[in-house]
Amino acid sequence: MPVPDPAAANVVIYASEYCPYCRRARALLDGKGAAYALLDVNRNPRLWEEIAKRTGRHTVPQIFIGDRHVGGCDDLFELERLGELTPLLRG
Repeated sequence: MPVPDPAAANVVIYASEYCPYCRRARALLDGKGAAYALLDVNRNPRLWEEIAKRTGRHTVPQIFIGDRHVGGCDDLFELERLGELTPLLRG
């Protein structure tokens, strides 16, 4: 469930509304009841530069939980498969 203030959110997702991987990642987080800040790269193209600077990557989604860069959709689902996502979301 998106929250309005990225600075106050424990989970931040750089995403595009049209990206199927972004939708999958958001659906997983929604299913876990996790609140997250959604930074839409289509509404603010400067976010692409921010993604590259923070991660060295040029794709979405890019997901942060706390200070940890989790990676993209596949990385998020791998954390879930390993049973590590829920504890990470709890902080």
